[in-house]
Amino acid sequence: MNTELDDIKDTVAFLTNKGFANAEVGIVLGTGLGNLVTKIDIEIELSYSDIPNFTLSTVEFHSGKLIYGKLGGKQVIAMQGRFHFYEGYNMNEIVFPIRVLKLLGIKNLLISNAAGAINTEFKKGELMVINDHINLQSNALIGRNMKELGTRFPDMSEPYSSQLRKIAGSVAKENSIILREGTYVSVQGPMLETAAEYRYLDSIGADAVGMSTTPEVIAANHMGLPVMAISVLTDECDYTNLQPVSIEEIIAIAGKAEIVLTIMFEGIIEKI
Repeated sequence: MNTELDDIKDTVAFLTNKGFANAEVGIVLGTGLGNLVTKIDIEIELSYSDIPNFTLSTVEFHSGKLIYGKLGGKQVIAMQGRFHFYEGYNMNEIVFPIRVLKLLGIKNLLISNAAGAINTEFKKGELMVINDHINLQSNALIGRNMKELGTRFPDMSEPYSSQLRKIAGSVAKENSIILREGTYVSVQGPMLETAAEYRYLDSIGADAVGMSTTPEVIAANHMGLPVMAISVLTDECDYTNLQPVSIEEIIAIAGKAEIVLTIMFEGIIEKI
């Protein structure tokens, strides 16, 4: 019977045989942000359904493809579509691709997501580089530790690389892009929050809220993989004057912000 580590190694071997080798950067593209791949000089593209041990994204606006090519002058592997806890996957399934990317040899991981702005100084359509997080989900490190991947008790004093955040800041400045910085809180979802919940999240120090990212970041830190994450702020979560918002609106705003996010990611990868 295969262990999870065996499955990871089998998938790594399969992808290596397909040509997914020697990439420097891994990219996870979140809700409504998958079109960044149009900037990638694609060499190989595989549907998740064709990759052994990969699960399938059930979210209609997540494409479910693994892409290998060049972006910003470097070899990259991009996940066009990610897995979420609210889809019913367990944490090991969610972070499985991150573990595969690390064993394929990537040196840095860049993540994007859509998030709601809790900090009332932040506005929808802006970008926020994450400098810390509050994890209100579970995580994939619970259970038997895979010592081949990392230590039993990984340090989380700097979950998001200060060096990569500095690079992000310089790219934003060079391109006159508003780049906020703050704390991201991950919740289970899939519903949006109540006014009372937003008030609670604000009180514990969150600047933005979403339903992803922290599982991947925890797994990456476990493996010693430097991470940078940028949220596209798609709605404003002012609990004193909370207005209804639809997922369609969120996707539309994420799509508009994608042009700016593409500039950011290209510039960051060039400077890494």
